[in-house]
Amino acid sequence: MFTLGINAAFHDPAACLVKDGVVLAAAEDERFTHVKHGKRPVPFTAWELPFHAIDFCLKQAGITLADVNHVAYSFEPFLLLGNKRGDKTVPIPLHPGEQKASKGFASAWDPLFLASIVNARGFLIDGIPLHLQSRFRGVHYDSEPYRWHWVPHHLSHAASAFHCSPFTKAAVLTLDGRGEQATTGHAVGDGNQLEWISQVHMPHSLGILYELVTEYLGFLHSSDEYKVMALASFGKPRYVGEFKSMIRIGAKGTYTIESTRLEDRFGPARFKGGPLEQRHYDIAHSLQIVLEETVLELCRWLHAETKRDNLCLAGGVALNCVMNARLRDRGPFENIWVQPAAGDAGTAIGAALWTDAKERGSNDRRYVMDHTFLGPEYTDAEIEEFLRWTQVPYRRLSNIAEETAEILVQDKVIGWFQGRMEMGPRALGARSILASPIHGHMQSRLNEIKDREDFRPVAPVVMEEHAAEWFGAKGPSPFMLFIFDVPADKADRIPAVRHVDGTARIQTINRDQNPRYYDLLAAFHRRTGVPVLVNTSFNTRGEPIVCTPRDAVECFWTSPLDALVIGSFLLQKSRT
Repeated sequence: MFTLGINAAFHDPAACLVKDGVVLAAAEDERFTHVKHGKRPVPFTAWELPFHAIDFCLKQAGITLADVNHVAYSFEPFLLLGNKRGDKTVPIPLHPGEQKASKGFASAWDPLFLASIVNARGFLIDGIPLHLQSRFRGVHYDSEPYRWHWVPHHLSHAASAFHCSPFTKAAVLTLDGRGEQATTGHAVGDGNQLEWISQVHMPHSLGILYELVTEYLGFLHSSDEYKVMALASFGKPRYVGEFKSMIRIGAKGTYTIESTRLEDRFGPARFKGGPLEQRHYDIAHSLQIVLEETVLELCRWLHAETKRDNLCLAGGVALNCVMNARLRDRGPFENIWVQPAAGDAGTAIGAALWTDAKERGSNDRRYVMDHTFLGPEYTDAEIEEFLRWTQVPYRRLSNIAEETAEILVQDKVIGWFQGRMEMGPRALGARSILASPIHGHMQSRLNEIKDREDFRPVAPVVMEEHAAEWFGAKGPSPFMLFIFDVPADKADRIPAVRHVDGTARIQTINRDQNPRYYDLLAAFHRRTGVPVLVNTSFNTRGEPIVCTPRDAVECFWTSPLDALVIGSFLLQKSRT
């Protein structure tokens, strides 16, 4: 049984294909279209489906849309419409201003937004780009071979965490900007079942609060929240009281957020690209502290309510690795698992796994997400054919790990393109930029190469067996979703990956997860005594992480990277 999961309502459109409880493929549409985050989360874009990601998933399984048994869309529009579901569509007027009062919509644009979503099953058949139509043939609107399922947004988030986790019993917490109505959800999982306990509704949202501050600080909301998290390390808790006054925690894991009035509280907003002042650092720092304390309180209630030792997290707020570490170190749960594609892209996985389990009628778990390498890959033959066509100079490596390590010990920066592409926002050794962490200047050099802000840290990857010694990690952390303190006796040896607050957002790697990546670290370790490399995403500013050999070569030649290791081949720039 094939189940296709789709996320398309807001941002980060993505697709996932599940076969009999196992994820075969998953990818974000941005990697194919070169549009960062796929699209902006505005009503005009709700009709856009992730056709390129869907096409990849079908291709990976060797099937067409006609072979799919179920399609699961990670949004339930009828929760907002308040009318009975139709078999295909329901009429929704396309004049948003007329609906605001009569239907009680939160926004004048909601009817347009919902009209696009309700008609998504038709767009899946009629809206296919011409160059992708081969895998969508044989499906007609009046004779669909699959059943269509609407899966509530936060249920999709919850399933993406629990159904992929190593736990068969766990509490589940979802935190994002918004779904249909929910912004925060509490559930308890058992096998393949999720029992919903409580939720917080719009307009009360920790995710939207973080978005508003992101925009106030001159960054792009629903995109740059991670920059605010990095900025927070430079600040002081000067405005903690202001943020605490906005949030009121209630019963059963609920909370309310009062009017933010950011400019009244903190003064004029920073314009994009404007200078950063100490108050900006302090605002970010204070917001981060209050977010952590609020979510910690929610977790304490959830732990008492569920009496479970394990916690699963999803939703865009769960990508806040500083918050996750606070929950790990001071929270009541013994174990925490965070969905590596915790943002909206991951709801494609959750919707597919939830629908698959429901339709199979099975409570047995057949899948654990122990890696994120679920995207496209390219053989050496395909890569070399492209390199020959471009007429760029290259050579085949006889020992990829050893020869690449030799380049890295020379303090050179490489693009690393190997195997299947990662699902989610973190580059984890398939589409990465790698460098030595031994000299402190490497952090600023990488930010210059990628045209990033100077305050942004870069993250380390460490051999799993050395993670405790070098970062105090008590177990694996394969997805870069938690920070760790860099011990004092190691700080001077890896200054490039130590953030201003003394922490690092680490990725651990073992050989079973990615042999070629692990062997490279081992080769670097033998040469330097350091089992750590800098690992940042293989892209430059405004571009998604590279997907294809063409993307990798173009990024290499249009940036100051020193070398590109792509499959078994090496490209280097001559230095004259």
